[in-house]
Amino acid sequence: MADQSSLKDRVAIVTGASRGIGREIALHLGRKGAKVVINYAGSAEKAEEVASTINKGTDTVRAVTCKADISKAIEVRKLFDVAEETFGAVHILVNNAGIADTKLTPLAETPEELWESIFSVNCKGAFLCSREAANRVVKGGGGRIINLTSSIVASLKPGNATYGASKAAVETMTKILAKELRSTKITANCVAPGPVATDMFLTGRSDDDIQRAVEAAPLQRLGEVTDVAPFVAFLASDEGEWVNAQVVRVNGGYV
Repeated sequence: MADQSSLKDRVAIVTGASRGIGREIALHLGRKGAKVVINYAGSAEKAEEVASTINKGTDTVRAVTCKADISKAIEVRKLFDVAEETFGAVHILVNNAGIADTKLTPLAETPEELWESIFSVNCKGAFLCSREAANRVVKGGGGRIINLTSSIVASLKPGNATYGASKAAVETMTKILAKELRSTKITANCVAPGPVATDMFLTGRSDDDIQRAVEAAPLQRLGEVTDVAPFVAFLASDEGEWVNAQVVRVNGGYV
């Protein structure tokens, strides 16, 4: 991969990085020179493909994989341990891992188990990863905590009450965390994509649902993973330091 060096040798953890937006974020950070820990929950083969792409043509290992359930504190600690033992101190956390209700269940029909499973990954997972990062990410410059949320928090589409609530909680938590990290030079932000053409968005939606999402956007298309990853890399860089305690809705004007 071409090394553009703006994040040269900085250590990044990307959760949920075996596919979709997380995959492209990991690849993009790798192209910028970062050393990347690719977290996954179930797809080892796809995670290894991402690592192999980043490592291709290099003399040293610049990406490794790590299976970890981010809803469990002991596994989040293991994820950071792997990063530190492999590459040294962590500079960047990109918490991308998340699950959605692909059936778009109305709140009145939502089983308690579905609510708990979504909040366990999306909200508790973001909390555990952010807490670990707040204690272990490099202080004094270059420290970044970036949580992926969703423009559903602003669009308020029916059928997304549980998913949207889980992401809204993360947005509030992240903005408060940024203020609590004063004097550390660690920034904390959320990136909130709109509809992106990934399995997570497309699964369970009809052609009419997808077309309505396209028509709602001024640019009249779904987002692509390549629309999101460069902005995440900007926030992770020195140039992005002045963006702090923000929720940036990278959605082409969808909301």
